[in-house]
Amino acid sequence: MKIVPNYFLIYVSDIARARAFYESIFAIEATPLGARYVQYEIAPGVLFSLWAGKPDVVSDNPSRTTELGIAIAADNGEMDRLHEEWLAKGATFLEPPHQDAFGYTFVVADPDGNLIRVSPAD
Repeated sequence: MKIVPNYFLIYVSDIARARAFYESIFAIEATPLGARYVQYEIAPGVLFSLWAGKPDVVSDNPSRTTELGIAIAADNGEMDRLHEEWLAKGATFLEPPHQDAFGYTFVVADPDGNLIRVSPAD
């Protein structure tokens, strides 16, 4: 049996705020499964979910050590525009678009401080 990641869970403090943020930047709609949990099927059999059911895990000043990675087919100008668009939609500035080991990339954070890195698709 081959085992691969297919379920990505992001801890958030306010499900409505997080849902509005992610639906705005990704232009997707959730399947609500309760007052504290929503999920998005981002590909057949692959789920991206938001969970506000563990308030002890999310603090006012959390230390985040993982990143949600998004690889897109875009040139540097499109990456710059996307970065500005997401900042206007409420993303927190962390790293401006720059060249790094995996190409032209930027990092923002969601309202809870969860990191989101955008880089070019291979």
